[in-house]
Amino acid sequence: MSPRKLGNRPYTVCIEGNIGSGKTTFLSHFKKCENTIVIEEPVELWRDVSGTNLLELMYKDPSRYACTFQSYVQLTMLQLHTRETSHPYKVMERSIYSVRCFIENMKRMNVLQNVEAYLLEKWYDWALENTKVQADLIVYLRTTPEVVYQRMRTRARKEEDCVSLDYLKLMHQIHDEWLYDRTLFSVPSPVITLDADKNLEGMLEEFRVCADKIFNR
Repeated sequence: MSPRKLGNRPYTVCIEGNIGSGKTTFLSHFKKCENTIVIEEPVELWRDVSGTNLLELMYKDPSRYACTFQSYVQLTMLQLHTRETSHPYKVMERSIYSVRCFIENMKRMNVLQNVEAYLLEKWYDWALENTKVQADLIVYLRTTPEVVYQRMRTRARKEEDCVSLDYLKLMHQIHDEWLYDRTLFSVPSPVITLDADKNLEGMLEEFRVCADKIFNR
């Protein structure tokens, strides 16, 4: 394969999906590719905002902290999108685009005031209009909520203790509306949808097929 860039930027792939859909495991395979930089979600930044675990606060008291948390998420994801690299390929865990899924979820759960949702969406629009953020491909790891709920219980992150199956069902519905049905938001790039309910061996084969499509584009 011959590495190449699109102008002065890398070919950018965003890995999207519900909590527990296997994004981190999927990304680990790309780390073996010398021509690719892998950028994971900055969870550690969200866990330590000037000494405060903002991620945990958001899950425990969303009515109080959802807007604050989402503002910081948008900032950190934008910083990752605009990070310069010499690699011809960039693979990201989620993206600035999927920020809207979580805003939509908060709206449907009524944990945001109307003015908070308005400000978050205006900030999102400004970011896309005034920065050089682009995606060339989205890989949607599509899962059933019951599967990701069991995975989440198994990995036992303390911040996720209060995440319910109903929450995961709503996030699944929003992701499907966005990337599968394509009825919710505009989709910034072509989408490859993978069945991420499979076990590790099955997902390894899905990765191989997906990587071939990416590097041969």
